[in-house]
Amino acid sequence: MLDRLQALADRYEKLSELLCDPDVASDPKKLRDYSKEQSDLQAPYAAYTEYKQVSEQLDDAKVMQNEKLDDEMREMVKMEIDELSERKTELEAEIQVLLLPKDPNDDKNVIVEIRGAAGGDEAALFASDLYRMYTKFADTQGWKVEVMEASESDLGGFKEIIFMVAGKGAYSKLKYESGAHRVQRIPVTESGGRIHTSTSTVAVMPEVEEVEVEILDKDIRIDTFCSSGAGGQSVNTTKSAVRVLHVPTGIMAQCQDGKSQNENKAKALQVLRARISDIRRQEEEAKYAGERKSKVGTGDRSERIRTYNYPQSRVTDHRIGLTLHKLDSVLNGDMEEIINALTLTAQTELMERENMA
Repeated sequence: MLDRLQALADRYEKLSELLCDPDVASDPKKLRDYSKEQSDLQAPYAAYTEYKQVSEQLDDAKVMQNEKLDDEMREMVKMEIDELSERKTELEAEIQVLLLPKDPNDDKNVIVEIRGAAGGDEAALFASDLYRMYTKFADTQGWKVEVMEASESDLGGFKEIIFMVAGKGAYSKLKYESGAHRVQRIPVTESGGRIHTSTSTVAVMPEVEEVEVEILDKDIRIDTFCSSGAGGQSVNTTKSAVRVLHVPTGIMAQCQDGKSQNENKAKALQVLRARISDIRRQEEEAKYAGERKSKVGTGDRSERIRTYNYPQSRVTDHRIGLTLHKLDSVLNGDMEEIINALTLTAQTELMERENMA
């Protein structure tokens, strides 16, 4: 591990030199690539630097412990050794996580699709609750949310809503949200006061650049139509809404929330690229499904991952057996505890696989 960390530290310091090179500074691509690489190495480099400092201080303290000291000084040295030993152990654990293979999508923006599933109007209302939960969480992270497509139900919920969450690390924190979310509560349409169970599905996909998924003009069919629903003067008067079909895969995306046909086309292609990439990713993971069983799931939207129980003010994540009795807080965007627990579980699984390899 130490050899790997030293190589990482050497590369970080080399990048610092390169970024000061005038030739690099005048080359936007090199500047961007080197800056990105150094940013990715920043956390393990800082942890390793502190680890070396703590190790040196610990060695010095142990040498001092063997010298002739009065009782008071000996006690102080012992306390210092205990503190440094504890910190060294903590840093070793942190570094082990930092050295795990990084998901290349972790820093990307995400496209989130929420759909009302079983439960009719109640499922659509719950879909709007989930959308609000994610937007509130995005606010706490300093991320930007942009609606790309929405279809409202008669009661004000969402039959479907597609939106982008833009911000550093968005995918790393939201990628475990894909799946079926179940709600247990008395619907507004229920006159008898009975608790119903409804579900909405969530799909979280990393934003995909054009160079990552190439879509050829000959492979797509574009239809335009008049937008419907809320949208101002353009609604039902101009064909600004766009539907794009990728003929080879049969995957389709549409957008009508933009101000122009070109804007809607660009957004629809964004969603289309993300969907194509997501299908390919799931196909790749399916090849190894028999070899690898993950507690945090596969990202399949049919997989039930979480229950929101209103009568008990309870949120339960079924993948890791986590139950929190603070439903209102979670639905208001306080998701950090759930996300951290899922991330820790995924990291533990990855460490176990690394150790077995």
